[in-house]
Amino acid sequence: MTIMDQFVLLRDGMVPKGVAATCSGARCGGTAVVWRVKLEGRPELTIHDTRWENGERDLVLYQPAVVPEMPAPLSNLHNRRRAGVQETVPGSEELRIMGWVAVPGDRPSFKKTFTTADFVEVCGLDELRELTSRPDVVLDTAFVLADPVHVDLDDPQDTVAVQHALFFPEEDERTPVVFFLLTRVAPTLRHIGWLPKPVRRKPARS
Repeated sequence: MTIMDQFVLLRDGMVPKGVAATCSGARCGGTAVVWRVKLEGRPELTIHDTRWENGERDLVLYQPAVVPEMPAPLSNLHNRRRAGVQETVPGSEELRIMGWVAVPGDRPSFKKTFTTADFVEVCGLDELRELTSRPDVVLDTAFVLADPVHVDLDDPQDTVAVQHALFFPEEDERTPVVFFLLTRVAPTLRHIGWLPKPVRRKPARS
């Protein structure tokens, strides 16, 4: 069983977004795709995947008008630590979401760099394998490096800390939401005891 087997993730239409600050600091309106996240015995969570009028896009744990009772680290994650989604090349149909991990706390912070082995430890090997088994979905270094680092889930390197990112096709709506859950939300759910830690599995070496 993977972490995602414990969730019910449902797309629930679209809603308009009023004028607000985007990840770049610009102010404009937009439209959000609403995703409901259900975990048995726990309050429902909502993720907004917002396309802003200026062309930006981001995902965030949406804060409703009334937040259900929940531990402070999770309550404090609402409307914080958004994940931007960008084209890898202007005009291309390939998008990228950064693999920055939200660190639980009164004001949640980011951890941006990991060895691939440590990133797998945080997000779960089975979960990442399931994501990257989808058509044209690839986990790689976020940027082209002068000294390339090979990202391989069958043999994750444990020597160089890099920024990871997930690359996926534009028409794939679900993949970035799952990756957002794994990197931005699941660490806090484990911290407060709502999820178990990922199962440690040794990668299958060829």
